[in-house]
Amino acid sequence: MEKYICTVCDYIYDPEKGDPDSGIDPGTAFEDIPEDWTCPLCGVGKEDFEKLEE
Repeated sequence: MEKYICTVCDYIYDPEKGDPDSGIDPGTAFEDIPEDWTCPLCGVGKEDFEKLEE
């Protein structure tokens, strides 16, 4: 599963970790996160994330 990075604050969404504080279970692909999810650090929406090229 791909990691995604916030283009505003550089938070990295790692699907292996999920975002438990926001109710996103580990193992949840970025594409499967609800559209109303926001970055836990800066609050922007999914549209401000891009695939992390490692």
